[in-house]
Amino acid sequence: MAARVVTVAFEGVEARRVDVEVQLTTGQHAFVVVGLADKAVAESRERVRGAFAGLGLSLPGKRIVANLAPADLPKEGAHFDLPIALAVMAALGVIPLDALDGWAAMGELSLDGRIVPAAGALPAAMAAGAMDLGLICPEASGPEAAWAGGTRILAPRSLVALINHFRGSQILSAPTPGPIIEGEVPKDLRDVKGQEHAKRALEIAAAGGHNLLFCGPPGSGKSMLAQRLPSLLPPLTSAELLETSMVHSVAGLIARGTLTRARPFRAPHHSASMAALTGGGHRAKPGEVSLAHNGVLFLDELPEFGVQALDSLRGPLETGEVMVARANAHVRYPAKVQLVAAMNPCRCGHGGAGRGACGKAPRCQKDYQGRISGPLLDRIDLAVDMPAVTAADLALPPPVEGSAEVAARVARARALQVDRAEALGAADGLNSRAEGAFLEKIAGLDTAGRDLLSRAAEAGRISARGWTRVLRLSRTIADLEGVDSVKRLHVAEALAYRRTSAAGDEDVGSPPRRIENTSRAFSDEVDPVRRQKMR
Repeated sequence: MAARVVTVAFEGVEARRVDVEVQLTTGQHAFVVVGLADKAVAESRERVRGAFAGLGLSLPGKRIVANLAPADLPKEGAHFDLPIALAVMAALGVIPLDALDGWAAMGELSLDGRIVPAAGALPAAMAAGAMDLGLICPEASGPEAAWAGGTRILAPRSLVALINHFRGSQILSAPTPGPIIEGEVPKDLRDVKGQEHAKRALEIAAAGGHNLLFCGPPGSGKSMLAQRLPSLLPPLTSAELLETSMVHSVAGLIARGTLTRARPFRAPHHSASMAALTGGGHRAKPGEVSLAHNGVLFLDELPEFGVQALDSLRGPLETGEVMVARANAHVRYPAKVQLVAAMNPCRCGHGGAGRGACGKAPRCQKDYQGRISGPLLDRIDLAVDMPAVTAADLALPPPVEGSAEVAARVARARALQVDRAEALGAADGLNSRAEGAFLEKIAGLDTAGRDLLSRAAEAGRISARGWTRVLRLSRTIADLEGVDSVKRLHVAEALAYRRTSAAGDEDVGSPPRRIENTSRAFSDEVDPVRRQKMR
């Protein structure tokens, strides 16, 4: 008779049920693991053998077959050690055969019998609860697994403690969830002097979750502004906290069950590969775009990233998820991120104008910016050209407004979006994700605004995707002002942020042109107070 223990295999952040069946048969003395197991799983037999020796137990001189069912589901990772060991002990009679009924198990074994942490405790606990099972996991993973809510959790330190618990000589208490921390103190927007136009764009991006690109010479404050975006964003909601923590759990980034409500901010180096950005590899792991789920993905020195790596972000930015396709499996990871990118106008950094102007302009500028594909740029809602910071800017006193004041406006705008989405039955409240009939309903333009947008589309300056993104951006600008209707003023400002191509217009020496000279149209219509802020 075979002993059976339930465990899980991970497909993205989803944990699928796996039944570990162990049978002792006569025949050649061997320990065999079958069921489409990778090398880490196949090596479990040696870790189990070593852990048993550490406990003073020995495997019988029989053929031990451990079957991981279903056989066609790929099995990866060392967390299969514990369920295989428990099934072997049940087959040997070390623990009662029915002791494991109602439990799933996951964890890696050390050679002295300790149960060491394994990635994925939170999604494993969620899956166990959905199967109406409890979860046995390592002691260090207990606080993380306890976040699954009503799922029963056993978190032993070693196999000895677990055996004593099942025999009734020791009682293991249920672990408590780890703490929730607020994260590091974010950098304040008050540190940035000048660049009022870029600050305005950063506020709009934060309010609606829009993608943003800064372009300017070195030292103009591009990275400085991007690093202060987290200080403008509200903390994660409970649902977002669970979604984000599931991804981080699979990646092994949760320590002792400690969660944080601070939104993720990931800033990979420009040498990152496509697999590092979007996920994958021999053993599929979430990439940077998934680790930034519900947060910010910051790509500094954007043209220095590989073309293939950058273009792999097109799908995630549009759909909010990553699909890693393999010959035998498809792995899905969530990837609802806000992209913030920064770049110099050319390789030397200064472009074709101002102090230190590139001697190879305009060709250098065109070639450098041309590394970014048009389809990727089309997914960026705001593109801001940042001039160099002058000595006069640096001599100014600190700005009156800091992150706290801007974050308050952002929070009010986001609250409007969430309330509107709930009233209309939409799944996602942020303007950057509005689409279809919902977008048309919330971004109903006045006649003048629709005429302006139509002329821009007829002139071929925006694509169909650009039309949608201008509508979303216009709605966010109106939300920041607290008005219900989207007017020509809001459309003009949204159009002013659209970049038409990577390298600018036909005249490559000129800066990228704005649609219908909408920057001037916008400045003619804004109220004097906002015009003063943008100077």
